[in-house]
Amino acid sequence: MKSRKNGSGKDKKYIKAVFSGENIVSSMQTARDLYSNSLFGEHVSGKIHYSLVEALYLVERKKIEVYAKTKKLSFNELMERCKKVDSKINVKYLVYRDLRSKGYILKTALKFGADFRVYDKGHRPGKQHAKWILYPVSENSELTWHDFSAKNRVAHSTKKNLLIAIVDSEGDITYYEISWTRP
Repeated sequence: MKSRKNGSGKDKKYIKAVFSGENIVSSMQTARDLYSNSLFGEHVSGKIHYSLVEALYLVERKKIEVYAKTKKLSFNELMERCKKVDSKINVKYLVYRDLRSKGYILKTALKFGADFRVYDKGHRPGKQHAKWILYPVSENSELTWHDFSAKNRVAHSTKKNLLIAIVDSEGDITYYEISWTRP
């Protein structure tokens, strides 16, 4: 673990993580501690694997430092590398940051065909189920009725509500929750 003096003269500890290909991984004990306390990342074989948006969020919050080989990446450099892996990373990151800062836990939802699973405040993955599956989209994106129906069907079949986050050109986010009802 690295440490630096912060403004008050105290040591500020950073988790060191490595970016390689599409993965951002740390094997530090402090990464495992952060996972235990705040559920950032996924515990895999003694290491913590961060999603791209989690790593961006933690870099912005000055909790981790991400390296590519020996070069420490700034937030902007990491964002540029992430864009090469995921062309929608900007929109996903804005939504992730907004919800995480409001106390929700977000995890990837690839097996559900969505971008994120969202856990209600106070709920923990592995202990409770996610309440929503989330699709962040740009206001310029098109969503056909067929696409909308498919997303809603996936949410219903997994016993979750559909949450669509629409990000406008100024970065403002509007959330729409869709759930099934019986007449």
